[in-house]
Amino acid sequence: MWAVAGILAVTIAIIIIEVPSLRRRQLRKELWVFSIMLLFGVGLSIAKSLQVKIPNPLDWIIVVYKPLSDALLGLLK
Repeated sequence: MWAVAGILAVTIAIIIIEVPSLRRRQLRKELWVFSIMLLFGVGLSIAKSLQVKIPNPLDWIIVVYKPLSDALLGLLK
């Protein structure tokens, strides 16, 4: 639980530093992207600290391209 508290503390510090600058310059789109990416990163960090198994995107790519690779290797033999 200390890891989650530390992640949240760092997140709050990042928000305190970055958000006022973005709001002052009226960068609304950048603020939305910043918020979404920060939320996604915090969620993954908390999941990782709680030892939740996070799927690797490379596994999905292998599942998609493995049949194509096997077919091409079969044609080249």
